[in-house]
Amino acid sequence: MVKSVNDRLSDLREVMRREHLAAFIFPSTDPHQGEYIPDHWKGREFISGFNGSAGTAVITLSSAALWTDSRYFIAAEEQLKGTEFQLMKLKIEGTPTIPQWINSQLSNAGSQFTEVGIDGWCSSANSVKELIADLRREGGLTLRTNLDPLKLIWRNRPAIPENPLEIYPLEYAGETTHDKIARIRKALREKHADGMLMSALDDIAWTLNLRGTDVHCNPVFVSYLLISSKDATLYINKIKLTPEVSAYLQAEGIKVDSYENVVKGLKDYFEYNILLDPDEVNYTLYKTVTREIVEAESPVKRMKTIKNTTEIAGFRNAMLKDGIALVKFLKWLIPAVEAGKQTEISIDKKLTSLRAEQPLYRDISFDTIAGYGTHAAIVHYEATPETDIPLEPHGLLLLDSGAQYLDGTTDITRTIALGPLTDQEKLIYTLVLKGHIQIELCKFPSGASGTQIDILARKDMWRYGLNYLHGTGHGVGTYLNVHEGPHQFRMEWKPAPLVAGMTITDEPGIYLEGRCGARTENTLLIVPYKETEFGRFLGFEPLTLCPIDKRPIVREMMTQEETDWLDQYHQMVYDRLAPHLDEGECEWLRLATAPL
Repeated sequence: MVKSVNDRLSDLREVMRREHLAAFIFPSTDPHQGEYIPDHWKGREFISGFNGSAGTAVITLSSAALWTDSRYFIAAEEQLKGTEFQLMKLKIEGTPTIPQWINSQLSNAGSQFTEVGIDGWCSSANSVKELIADLRREGGLTLRTNLDPLKLIWRNRPAIPENPLEIYPLEYAGETTHDKIARIRKALREKHADGMLMSALDDIAWTLNLRGTDVHCNPVFVSYLLISSKDATLYINKIKLTPEVSAYLQAEGIKVDSYENVVKGLKDYFEYNILLDPDEVNYTLYKTVTREIVEAESPVKRMKTIKNTTEIAGFRNAMLKDGIALVKFLKWLIPAVEAGKQTEISIDKKLTSLRAEQPLYRDISFDTIAGYGTHAAIVHYEATPETDIPLEPHGLLLLDSGAQYLDGTTDITRTIALGPLTDQEKLIYTLVLKGHIQIELCKFPSGASGTQIDILARKDMWRYGLNYLHGTGHGVGTYLNVHEGPHQFRMEWKPAPLVAGMTITDEPGIYLEGRCGARTENTLLIVPYKETEFGRFLGFEPLTLCPIDKRPIVREMMTQEETDWLDQYHQMVYDRLAPHLDEGECEWLRLATAPL
């Protein structure tokens, strides 16, 4: 029998009482601080029932709460119904911090315990150090990090994946592992570090030119990589290594040891110092190190975000294939909706099947967001058999989807008019499109931050008193994670510089709860624009090849510059895709991309 969330809380509290814990915290992360993680580490979902990619559950002996961001407010409210959990909305005025809430709950309950628990394996060094300070400041509370209560209460817990690895061919990677490690060692010397522990799974996959299937939609594998000035050791379950991969690693000079031996590897590390990224390395491993620690951002983060010429060519090829599949889908969509029997789930399956027909297709890059009508207002909505609704020939459909091709990763959102629209639907659609185009038109100095550019997506909607609380854009990996950082567009200050060769999405949106929502997204390449006496300036080139629906546009709201951009974009889409389509598809595309 599957236990309910409230039964699981009861089991957890038994452990807490036995261990004299006043509260326990479950973040969304795993030992590698991933955004998307293997099922084995989905403890926050297990204990709360909330399955969004971001959130933190906190349980005391008498209360429970879950913190998440605006992408999941509506979904979390629904998923937490019938449980003890109170929803805490991040970035909303009046929402307490986790330490503030814990202190207030313990004070109200007159708790005899003053220790809070968190699993140090699944929390970054920085997050734990900040939590220790905040708990001490809020109520003199202490933090324990050496307990995983899920080992005691999670029956039939999924195992850590043992899926085999595959070599990522040089024809798509564009740089050998030998050369990447040489660049990493050079970067470490510049930071006066003798070596580093690499913990982020996409960094390891990129460095070693290997891919895996341990995380849903993300072609990565569970492991650590320890690099010294002379050696490199991959800590991994050896059952995952095929003879071909083992021979490849040996030829590249990469030693292999068991995954759990990373602790011993750190204790035996012989160099004078070691670089640890405290936002990536978990607290338990951080405390294991006996050598001097150089706390700095992993140099691999930024290396992999700047695509080489081979990777850029791969992105273009992947986007071409994606565009072909999307045109076939969009041509099919409206007649299919008018004929009836289409639902959010059925159109997702249709689009996935069309992508799967394309060469080098491997998987989707994230679970499709197909939200019709009121569901379009749920930012990260994912249809289930319980929530799936039929599509009708009116209103807006928000479709956010992507694919993993061997030569690149795609991420695109289109909001589509399925028939007649209200004035409100047309207004928010046009404001979102204007914001999207303003980002695409932007020219900026090399090294500018995405925070400095983010306002362009919002300035017109702000005049209407409208806004959205999620980021405007994120990096995209090369047959890797669809979310790649540290660069991004968002309101909060993120100092990561934007430089030529990076990929980044452009995806503003507006969501009116219970009514409708709209989002438009392209994946962009940052390219040189011009050099002047004031330095090097950059711009954006859209990689995504797909028409943007013109029917919902309130044309008098568009500036001439915005209209010109849309017409030029559509001409490019037609020119690139038409040679690969049949006569009927070409005619549909010609009308869809005709000048505004």
